[in-house]
Amino acid sequence: MENIHQVIDQIPICHNFISYFISLGIFLGLLLSMVILLRTSKKSKAFKVYGWSLLIQSIIATDIFLCYTGLIKYVPHFNDSTEPLVLLLAPSIYLFVNTLLTRKSITFKKHWLHFLPAVLYFFTQIQYYIQPISVKINAYLGAYYPNNKRAIVPDDMDYSYQLIKDEFRWLILFSFVFYIILSIRLILINRNKKKIVSAENTRINKFDFSKNTSLGLFAFFLLIFIVYLNFEDDGGDHYIFIFHTIIVSITSIVLVSESRFFENTWIADKYETSSFKHQEISINKIKEFVEKDKFYLQSSASLKKLAEELNSSSNYISQVINISTGLNFNDFINQYRIETSKLRLTDPKYSHLTIEAIGNSVGFNSKSTFYNAFRKHVSMSPKAFVTLKKTT
Repeated sequence: MENIHQVIDQIPICHNFISYFISLGIFLGLLLSMVILLRTSKKSKAFKVYGWSLLIQSIIATDIFLCYTGLIKYVPHFNDSTEPLVLLLAPSIYLFVNTLLTRKSITFKKHWLHFLPAVLYFFTQIQYYIQPISVKINAYLGAYYPNNKRAIVPDDMDYSYQLIKDEFRWLILFSFVFYIILSIRLILINRNKKKIVSAENTRINKFDFSKNTSLGLFAFFLLIFIVYLNFEDDGGDHYIFIFHTIIVSITSIVLVSESRFFENTWIADKYETSSFKHQEISINKIKEFVEKDKFYLQSSASLKKLAEELNSSSNYISQVINISTGLNFNDFINQYRIETSKLRLTDPKYSHLTIEAIGNSVGFNSKSTFYNAFRKHVSMSPKAFVTLKKTT
């Protein structure tokens, strides 16, 4: 034990611009990943995957930061513990591009093969993870301070796990090449399938973002390849994660620039920025037209048709209804329809009609639409309403 402490004490602590820069990347990566994972809606499946990818990158970067600065000597068990996660880097970026372009969810049942190499590698290295501190300190010294005094290890140590560990670099390079090819193929397929058009007020569309992400993956591969050519062990990994900090910083800038923070709309009240706010159609005028001509009884009634009848804009009519009643157009019209249907359901003149037919008579195109609207506005089904009225 005394020998281990002496060996650990000789490891210097290094703080310089590189260490500070990598720590910035870790901070931004963790912050972005948490924001994306906690704030992204369930519908944004792609960015959930991207959030996990950023989190994985940040955890790996933390390992590299500790090794580069020498702080690993305070947590030696952390040394090389993130290697299985490295094998998830390329797959996670590819799965993000896949989800972004195809809009399909990532499930373990469908995509388990992408996680298999990392899981298998983890099992081959369990023996290393349970090794004493002296083995892990020596592994760190071999990579960063090969001339330093080594810790004493038991004579009967089994290093069979090293057979796979020695090929780890090739596994990483193969993983990157494989997923770069898959990403490029996916982008080309989607590029040829249909023209991807940016949504309004966006500066970058999903195709461009996917293309740039794949280029980043390729740049990552080139940097890893160059580092592996010039360093026999992990001593050059900090160069890779300098690039990681650059990528995370650029991503942060892109996400902020695409947000509503710099637009007037995020601080404006609802519809404050509308270009129709100076028009003069009131909710009373809308109600008067809908009620007088029984517009709501038409099965073809639509917001566009109502706007045309009032010689106005669909957006403006929608805004007036929403601001004045708190309802969207469909709920606004359905209120009239449901009130009329309640009268007809209990009126003997309509007793020859089925419930579905009464729904059709007040403007609903299907039984399910009528039943859903009725439950929403009356809190019971039409049949239950009829039964209730008969018993009271």
